[in-house]
Amino acid sequence: MNGRNDGADGGAASGGRVVGVDVLRGFALFGILLVNAQLMADPYTAFGGGPGASAVDRAAAWGVTATTTAYQLFSFLLGYSFVLDRRAARPSDSASGLRHLRRTAGLFGLGLAHAVLLYPGDILMTYAALGLILYGLRDLTPRAAVRVAVCLVVGLAVLLLGYGLLTVALTEPVTPAQYAPRVADTVAAYRGGFGPVIGAHLRELPSALGANLLYTPDMLAAFLAGLAAAKAGLVERRGRDRAWLRRTVVRWLPVGLAGGAVTAVCANGPLDSRWFLVGHAVSLLTAPALTASYACGVLLLGDAVRPAADVLAASGRMALSHYLTQSLVLACVFTGYGFGLYDRVGTAGVLAGCVLLYGLQLAYGYRLMGRFRYGPAELVLRTVTLARRPGRPPACAGSRPAADGSPPVR
Repeated sequence: MNGRNDGADGGAASGGRVVGVDVLRGFALFGILLVNAQLMADPYTAFGGGPGASAVDRAAAWGVTATTTAYQLFSFLLGYSFVLDRRAARPSDSASGLRHLRRTAGLFGLGLAHAVLLYPGDILMTYAALGLILYGLRDLTPRAAVRVAVCLVVGLAVLLLGYGLLTVALTEPVTPAQYAPRVADTVAAYRGGFGPVIGAHLRELPSALGANLLYTPDMLAAFLAGLAAAKAGLVERRGRDRAWLRRTVVRWLPVGLAGGAVTAVCANGPLDSRWFLVGHAVSLLTAPALTASYACGVLLLGDAVRPAADVLAASGRMALSHYLTQSLVLACVFTGYGFGLYDRVGTAGVLAGCVLLYGLQLAYGYRLMGRFRYGPAELVLRTVTLARRPGRPPACAGSRPAADGSPPVR
């Protein structure tokens, strides 16, 4: 049993955790759900809708693209939690590297199962690989980490912008109607039974991994930004500084939304599909501003409305379980696992369903975390990390009291 967190105070801890980080992670789950649901519901996400998409559906897709930076926030929080985990470990603990290796291996295994069974666009395998790199960079100073992060983001943005402009200049646009014959087999497979769905996942997995590989500099940059912020104690120091939080929102939200609007214009129209990479190059440069604005806004809301912070923090503590559950539910709705509604529901309907699912997850997470210390997937990952069940003393503990010397899984 584990008591509920007591507010959004960035400096308050519950069970060794920074509550503000859990609040932000619970919020980020909604953005991840909005993005993944569109990708799992139809093959026309890059066009903002299929050949028969309504104006409402196109507007909904445009809005999500313009306002969502879920993976940047989630990656930032992973870097932040990495530092918190290391602080929680005993200074003389020589097994922290081995535990980190087991943790990344466990995360990779969960991601592989997730990609094959539920959603080939899985991010966990990429996070596991980047976690090894982050461990190697763990001793960077905050200033050095930020410099490396800026170089990674700017370098990738220049690369995407250059390639995108070449695409605009040298290729012809592809319309949804022209694209439809290419995805006919995929649509049929996703509406089929278990075997065809798994086959479609396996065919799409290499391209999904390639896309993740392309954006690994951005993810690693967010990891490093989180590492730098955690070493500076940013959430703990600034989590209740309402004036600073408000200034950050006012200063950076317009920049982030402007960049998001440019991205949506390029990715969802009125510009054609050739502009996709140009839009994402702009997003790389402005998404940090939007992410920072959202984070500060959520911390402000959590400080003003404590019950909302409690609910978000509970779901943030079991974010991995929620992430996998989202894919399970979406797979049952849109593939032959269940209703087979792939390419049959408009974007607006998909997003409305996301609101319902997220609300149910928040309620369930709050209830579950009031009774248990870990979510189901977190318990599995922690068991792999420790090489034993959580709470059970190590084999070499002898007559010493049971103590969990490893860092808490966040």
